[in-house]
Amino acid sequence: MTVSVSLDKQEFLEKNKLQKLLRREVGKAIADFNMISDGDKVMCCLSGGKDSYAMLDILTNLQRRAPITFDIIAVNLDQKQPGFPDAILPNYLRSLGVEYHIIEKDTYSIVKDKIPEGKTTCGLCSRLRRGILYNFAVEHGVTKIALGHHRDDILETLFLNMFYGGKLKSMPPKLKSDDGRNIVIRPMAYCREKDIARYAEINEFPIIPCNLCGSQENLQRKKIKVMFQEWDQQNPGRLENMFRAIQNVVPSHLADTTQYDFDSLTQAERIEPFEKLDVLNL
Repeated sequence: MTVSVSLDKQEFLEKNKLQKLLRREVGKAIADFNMISDGDKVMCCLSGGKDSYAMLDILTNLQRRAPITFDIIAVNLDQKQPGFPDAILPNYLRSLGVEYHIIEKDTYSIVKDKIPEGKTTCGLCSRLRRGILYNFAVEHGVTKIALGHHRDDILETLFLNMFYGGKLKSMPPKLKSDDGRNIVIRPMAYCREKDIARYAEINEFPIIPCNLCGSQENLQRKKIKVMFQEWDQQNPGRLENMFRAIQNVVPSHLADTTQYDFDSLTQAERIEPFEKLDVLNL
């Protein structure tokens, strides 16, 4: 007799499988880029989206297993958007027993005042948010600022910069902020968005959509995301190869004179010009 597996059990098994996968990928990223050291105070920036929820979940899981000791605090910036459900994150974080801080800053009014109606607000919004979080980190002795960007975010940013910025540039897994005061890490740099999305769905994280601009999306990024989804369906493995490519850069085979000294290339010996060769005797 065949025993049917309940949906709850199937989801339980899938959740464990995804958690192990994400934990392994986050652990590898942390090791590869030396993201977290013994004694660090890691600030997990929570937006209320699936990525930051998953990042906090995996990092707290790793914290219990890691051979080093580090602290985690969760921080959310309440930007005073009309109708923002400000009780959701505090209630969730209290249930986890994680130290958390809610920063209240009315960036909503600033963005709405500075950006004309219908224009993309993401750029100004992110700059304001970044400055506030960076200052908070310095004031509270934070040694690492953790953001929830994943592999797909990194690849999308690479293509955005190529298509619209004329630069071969993306989001590094680890960086020092422009003012030199903070180290920013992206522990989920190796994680696929579709794995994170499914993990968030199974865990029923209380997702808070960003509606600062009426759920406006960055249209350029959205187009690239759709393109990636088509590639992933039609050519499995292409995105993985693309990510491996940014880990295997060969400056001598690109065209940036600041990254490779083309001037130093000289001939070892002079070869007779082709037109002087006796092609009949070749």
